[in-house]
Amino acid sequence: MKKAILYIHGKNGSHLEAENYKQNCVGFDIIGVDYDGYLPWVVEPQIKAAYTRLVKEYKPILVIANSIGAYFAMHALQKCALKKALFISPILDMERLILDMMQWAKVTEKELCEKRIILTDFGETLSWEYLCFVRNNPIEWDIPTEILYAEKDNLTARATVDAFVKKHNANLTTLKNGEHWFHTKDQLAYVNQWMKKSIGSV
Repeated sequence: MKKAILYIHGKNGSHLEAENYKQNCVGFDIIGVDYDGYLPWVVEPQIKAAYTRLVKEYKPILVIANSIGAYFAMHALQKCALKKALFISPILDMERLILDMMQWAKVTEKELCEKRIILTDFGETLSWEYLCFVRNNPIEWDIPTEILYAEKDNLTARATVDAFVKKHNANLTTLKNGEHWFHTKDQLAYVNQWMKKSIGSV
């Protein structure tokens, strides 16, 4: 059977980003998931539908996910037969991120519970429903995973990454002086090099 990679973009991203990685995925068809929305219970069926379409004609199937796309991937595909996952600047602990953003915005759990939705000064929306969903839907992830993490990532702390790597079947690569968004020429070259190496072993 043919081999495939499912690409899941991050916030404000696009499924068309998958084309940027085609050069790194020799021997694989790479397909981006064109999902709408930002709520995991809305995104989940869209990702599952994309996986279901692929599994009919592809094996093995890998997943590449960026930022919050990694959280969406783990939530939606945790029971699927994936060969490997590659996570770029991943959100690995959504509850921790929400609690951190609440702290940045000086919002208590009691306040969020009462108001349900709070808009922050830094452009993020805090949602009590979202926090409760994350807590009520823990992720069990046992897919072999490669993580590319930026040393200066402001959304996921190093301690969170280390805890994930220790608990799960994951390998960690850290880019010194990198930030959450890989965008410079050198950073993108590093991403490509890491991706080729990670996929080449499959």
